[in-house]
Amino acid sequence: MASSSTLFAAIDMGTNSFKMIIIRAYPDGKFLTIDHLREPVVLGRDTSSSTAPFTLSAQSQLIAIEALKKFQNTLTSYKISKAQIRCVATAAVREAVNKGEFLKCVSEKIGLVVDVLPGEEEARIVYLGMLQFWPMYEKLVLGVDIGGGSTEFVIGKQGKVVFGASLKLGHVNLTQKFGNNKEKVAQIREHIRLVVEESGLVRKIKDCGFDVVVGSSGTIKAVEKAVFDGYVNKSNVIEVSNVASFGDGRKDWRLSRGEVKGVVVSLCDGGEGEKIRREKFFERRSEFIVAGAILLEEIFEVLGIEEMEVSGYALAEGVIAESLAKVNGGYDLNANARWSSIVRLAMRYNGKKRMKAASQCAIIAKEIFEGLRKCDDLADNHAASLDDKDLEYLEAASLLHNIGVFIGKKGYHKHSYCIIMNGEHLHGYSSEEVKLIALLARHHRKQLPSFDHTCFKQFPREITKKFRFLCTIIRVSVALQQMEFSNSYEGFKLVSCGVKDQTSLHFVNPLAEDIEDELREELEQFKLVFFKELLIVAPSSVPDTIDIRTKDVA
Repeated sequence: MASSSTLFAAIDMGTNSFKMIIIRAYPDGKFLTIDHLREPVVLGRDTSSSTAPFTLSAQSQLIAIEALKKFQNTLTSYKISKAQIRCVATAAVREAVNKGEFLKCVSEKIGLVVDVLPGEEEARIVYLGMLQFWPMYEKLVLGVDIGGGSTEFVIGKQGKVVFGASLKLGHVNLTQKFGNNKEKVAQIREHIRLVVEESGLVRKIKDCGFDVVVGSSGTIKAVEKAVFDGYVNKSNVIEVSNVASFGDGRKDWRLSRGEVKGVVVSLCDGGEGEKIRREKFFERRSEFIVAGAILLEEIFEVLGIEEMEVSGYALAEGVIAESLAKVNGGYDLNANARWSSIVRLAMRYNGKKRMKAASQCAIIAKEIFEGLRKCDDLADNHAASLDDKDLEYLEAASLLHNIGVFIGKKGYHKHSYCIIMNGEHLHGYSSEEVKLIALLARHHRKQLPSFDHTCFKQFPREITKKFRFLCTIIRVSVALQQMEFSNSYEGFKLVSCGVKDQTSLHFVNPLAEDIEDELREELEQFKLVFFKELLIVAPSSVPDTIDIRTKDVA
C-alpha cells in the first residue's frame, strides 16, 4: 500500500487529550488520513482555582510519556521517517513552569522534539487545517477553536492571517475551576464574559470583520454531533429514502445559535437521568462538555454569530499542511475542493474505525488501478482508456462505500447509495458524476450490477464500460481490506508477474470462511474482466505484509 516516503504524521499534545494522525500524501497535494489515535491524558487536571503557577505533576508527566510511547510504537510500525513527523504542544505545556523538564524527558525517552506553540501560532495553524476541510480560501474566515486550556480565534483570507488571539478559556480549566453542575452555570458565564471583555476581543474582531465563521475542536464537533443525532429532541427521527435515521440527514457540518442553546439547556436541565444520558452519549468528553458547550454559546452571543460551519480538521491537519509545504516547496491551500466534499461526507457518517477501513480500501483501489494502467497489454479490453477522473471516482466511492452502516448494517451498500444521491453533499461534481460514485458504492458487494437496468441508461456506452472496470476493482479492494492483514501499510503493491508457481492464494492470517469465499469470487470476476489473474502473496521475508500481483491468463 502506501510507501513510507508518502506517509506523514502529526502529534497534537493538547490539554485534554493527545492526538496523532497519520496521512498518505498524494502528488496533487491532497492527503488521506489512514490512522487516527487519541489518548485521554488530561494534562489540565493539574490546574485549579488557585493563582499558583501551573505545574505539570509527576503523575501527569508519566501518563503523557506512556501515551507518547504508544504513538511511537505505531509510528515505528508504519516506518515513517523522523523528518516527516512533527509534534506540537498547546496550552497546558505552554503555561507549565516546568515545561523544560517535561520536554527534556520526552526527548530522552521517546526521541521526539516538541514544538510548543504560542497561542497566536496555534490559531494560525488551526486556520490552515480548516482550509483543508472547507473550500473557503477566498473568504474572510473567523476561526474558533475551543481547546482544553485555551480558545483560539483567528481571522484569515487566502491562507494569510489578518488577526489572531488566544484566551485562557478552555473546557478543562473551566471545569476544574467551577465544576460541571448546573448551580455553577451563572458563574461560568460571568467568568467567560469577564475574560472576553478584558481581552478587547469583540472590538478587534468587529474591526476586522468576517464573511463566515468556522469552528473546530472536539468540543464543537461534539455539540454539532449532538444536534445531528437528535440529542436535544429524542423524537427527532426522520425518513431518508425509506430508511430511518436520527437527526437531519441533510445537515452538512453546521451549527446555529438556537441549536447550541438547545444543547446547553438539555445539558444543564434535568437531574440524575440527564447525567446518565450525557455520560452515555458524550462518553469520555462528558466530564467537560457542560463547560465547553456553555463557552461555545457565550462565544456565539458576544460575537453575534448566527451560524457556524464546523470543521472536521483542526490543528493536526494544519501541521500536516505545513509539513507538506516544506517537502514540496509550497502547498496549494485552495486545491482539491471536490475531494474535501468527499472527505466531509465520509467523516459525517463514519466514526474513526470505519474511516480507517474506508481509507485502506481507497489506497488498495488506487494501487490496483495504477498497477493496471502500467500493464502494456490492457488495450485489447479497453481498460487502457481509464484516466485520472476515473481514479477520482474510484477513490471517492471507496471512501464512501460504508457510510450506510450509520443507518444499519443490513443492506448498508444500498443506504450508502441513498445518502450520496439524496443529500446534495458532493460539491463540484455533476449529477452524472455523483450518480456514478453512488452506483460504485452501491455495487461494491452482493450482486453484480445489471447494465440493462434503467439506472445505467443515462450513461454513454463508454462510461458503462469503464464502470465495469471500476466496479471490479472496488469489489476486490473491499474484500482485501476486510482481510486486515497487518497494521503496517508498507506492503500492498501491485506488480505484473509471470511466475508460474504463484497460482494459489497464501494468507498471512486465518480468514473467516465467508470472507475468504467472497475474495475468491471477486478474484474470479477480476480475471474475467481484465484477462489477468490477481495473486495475493505473503512474502516469506516479511510475514506481516503482502504483495498483490497480476499474471496473464492463458
